[in-house]
Amino acid sequence: MIAYAITKTVSIDAPQEQVFAFLADAANWPRWAIVNVKSVKPSDGPWWDMETPAGMAKLRIRPNADFGTLDHDFNSPDASWTVPARLVANGSGCEFMITFFQPPSFSREFFEEQVALVDKELAQLKTLIESA
Repeated sequence: MIAYAITKTVSIDAPQEQVFAFLADAANWPRWAIVNVKSVKPSDGPWWDMETPAGMAKLRIRPNADFGTLDHDFNSPDASWTVPARLVANGSGCEFMITFFQPPSFSREFFEEQVALVDKELAQLKTLIESA
C-alpha cells in the first residue's frame, strides 16, 4: 500500500553549498525547525538527543553533499519515521524539498495539521539563511 505523502518546498536565495552545510548540522535545527525542535545535543554516534513539544526523541541526519540529500530519521518512544529531503541548485540559489509520509497511527486530518506547521519552519529557514 502506498502511504499518503506531502512534499513541501522552499526557494532560498543562497548558494546550495551554504544551505547544505547549515541543514546538515543538527546543532542548527532549533534555529529553523522552531515548531518541532526545542533543543538538540549530541548523543551516540550520528544520533542527536532532541527535545520536541511532545517530549524527548532522537534525530539522525544522513547528509550526502554529492547528491544533495539530507534524509533524516526521527525516533521517539511512540513513533519513528524517515523523512526524505533534498537540496537542488536553482540559479544562484537552491530549492529545499522535504517529504512527509503519513504514519499509520496518525489520522489524515492530524497528519495534515502537523505538516502544515512545517510552513512556518521553512519560512524561518529562508529568513535565517538569506539574512546571514
